[in-house]
Amino acid sequence: MISTLAVENYRSLRRLIVPLTKLNVITGANGTGKSSLYRALRLLAESARGGAVAALAKEGGLPSVLWAGPEKIGRAVREGLHPVQGTARSGPVSLQLGFAGDEFGYAIDFGHPSPTSGSDSGPSMFNLDPEIKRESIWSGPVLRPASVLSDRAGAAVKLRGAGGGWSRAHGTLRPYDSMLGELADPQHAPDVLAVREFIRSWRFYDHVRTDADAPARADRIGTRTPVLSGDGSDLAAALQTIREVGDGAALDAAVDAAFPGSRVHIADLGGRFRLGLRQHGLLRPLTAAELSDGTLRYLLWAAALLTPRPPSLLVLNEPETSLHPDLIPPLAELILTATKNTQIIVVTHARPLADALQKGAIRHRLDVNSTELVKEFGQTTVAGREGPLDEPLWYWPTR
Repeated sequence: MISTLAVENYRSLRRLIVPLTKLNVITGANGTGKSSLYRALRLLAESARGGAVAALAKEGGLPSVLWAGPEKIGRAVREGLHPVQGTARSGPVSLQLGFAGDEFGYAIDFGHPSPTSGSDSGPSMFNLDPEIKRESIWSGPVLRPASVLSDRAGAAVKLRGAGGGWSRAHGTLRPYDSMLGELADPQHAPDVLAVREFIRSWRFYDHVRTDADAPARADRIGTRTPVLSGDGSDLAAALQTIREVGDGAALDAAVDAAFPGSRVHIADLGGRFRLGLRQHGLLRPLTAAELSDGTLRYLLWAAALLTPRPPSLLVLNEPETSLHPDLIPPLAELILTATKNTQIIVVTHARPLADALQKGAIRHRLDVNSTELVKEFGQTTVAGREGPLDEPLWYWPTR
C-alpha cells in the first residue's frame, strides 16, 4: 500500500506531499489542482509502461506542464508587500514524481534534454522531448542512502546486490526509457521488477462515456472479463463475469440499493452480450440503449469496483458525474466495499460523496484520509497546512 505520494513542479503542484491510507478522498474547488494530481498519478503509472515521455509530449512537453510560477515565493510576496516576479533560476529544470510505502519507494526526475547535433540528416527534431535524469528505488517509506536498492543517474544504473555491494547494470539506458521497463530482471534487479509490476497493477477510471453512442451501450462479443476496460465497452461481459466468478450477491445488492426491485440482465445473442436491467412492473428488461446516463454510469462503477481481480491501487476521477443525488449513498457503499480488497483514491467535487465516505468508513472500520486542496499564489497546497513540518517526510534523489 502507498503511504506517501509526492509531486514537484507539475503544473500547479509546485511541491505537494500527500499522505495516503486505505481510502483517500481528494476534494477542492474548481481550479485547485485536483485534475493535476490525477494526471500526475497517471503519468507516474506510465513510467512503468514505457510511456511517460510520450505522455508528457502529448501534454505539450515540459514547457507546458512545468510549474509556471517563480522558483521561490518570498515572505514579502505572501504578505502582499511585493508583487510576484520571476527571478534567476538557481537549480535545474526538474519535474519529479514519486511514491513510497512500507515495502518500496520510487521516484523519477524529468528534465530538459542535453543538446544534441542529431544525425547526418541535420539537427534532431526531438530536442523538446523530456529526458529521464534520475530514478531511484529504495526500501521502506523514506529515501535514505543506506536504503537505496537501484539508482539511475543519466544513462547509468547501479544495483545493490544481496551482500549490500553495488554493481553496474549491463548496458546503458536511453534518455527516454525508464529503468522499470528495461531492467526488470528477477535475478539481478528483483526490486525493479517488483515496483514495475506493482505500478502496472494500478487502475484508473475517468469520465467513461455514457452518451447515446457510448461503447457501453453496444452489444459486444462476450468473453470472461475480470477487469472493466477504460471505455466501458465490455460492461456486459464484466458484469456477467462478476456474477459467475466474483461476488454476484454484492452486485445484486448494489443494483437493488440504487434501483429498488431492479436486477442486471445479460442476454446472450449468439455470442454477443447485451446488457439489460429488469425493473419491477416491466414485462421486459430495459436494454443498455434505453438506460439513462446516470443509470449506465452507476452500472459502470459497479463493474469497476466489484472486479474479481482487484488492483493494488484504484483511482476514480469525479465518479459522481451525471449521478442523481439519491445514487451517491449507494455509490459510496460500493467504494467502501471495494476498499476491503484494494487501496482507493477518489477525486471528487461532490461534498455529499465525501461526507458519505467519511461516515461509511466509520461503520466499516476503515481508515480514510481526506485531503482538501486549495490554491495560494497559483500553487496547489493542502488546506490547513502551515509549513513543511505538517507534510510527510520526503526526500528526492539529487542529480
